[in-house]
Amino acid sequence: MSDVDVRELVVVHAGFGEAAVPYEAGWELQKRTHALRVDDAIPDTVLLLEHRPVYTAGKRTEALDRPFGDPGAPVIDVDRGGKITWHGPGQLTGYPIVRLPDPVDVVGYVRLLERMMMDVCAELGLATATVEGRSGLWVPGAPDRKIGSIGIRVARGVAMHGFMLNCDNDMGWFDKIVPCGIRDVGSTNLSRELGREVTVAEVVPLVERHLAAVLGAAETFHRTTAQLGVSADQAMTL
Repeated sequence: MSDVDVRELVVVHAGFGEAAVPYEAGWELQKRTHALRVDDAIPDTVLLLEHRPVYTAGKRTEALDRPFGDPGAPVIDVDRGGKITWHGPGQLTGYPIVRLPDPVDVVGYVRLLERMMMDVCAELGLATATVEGRSGLWVPGAPDRKIGSIGIRVARGVAMHGFMLNCDNDMGWFDKIVPCGIRDVGSTNLSRELGREVTVAEVVPLVERHLAAVLGAAETFHRTTAQLGVSADQAMTL
């Protein structure tokens, strides 16, 4: 049973593949969606997408976590929790814009997202675990390997930012940073762990179903960014 009271969940496919979303456009789309949810103009909504290659540095990012020189992608400071990570092709990023119950329990909400990603991986045949003191999802081993990350911000009772799950992305991007500021672990993706290609397209419907389950959503609807009230192209001009 979910502790988050989501009666209906709107799913928006904001851009995949050749239509991958630049981070700035995705951020503007998030902010617009968040404002609409705060005003109760739309139901709880999740934006699912791939980004163009980008590093995002959360509030706790330290100088030594950042890439040296030109990493081949922009480095953008953002207002979520956590440290630095990478987004890009082959990685599913999800931004659930959902109202959290009062009093807000951010840690409890993070645990819901971890459980969702764990259930997705289990359905694909991969056993994963959470690690005490470290958010996200891990493949146990020597060292532990991070396969999914979470970074959340809550404003006016509504969550934004979200989760990412590595599917068939180029893992070399993570070699240029200290992912999430953790130096004694590795990074991995579903394709590497399962020994076969696992695409974002394969993972999207699993994430939709398991996210709705952990949030307790009774109904799920698909909408476009235009139907939501703002497209990615429009967001660039806001």
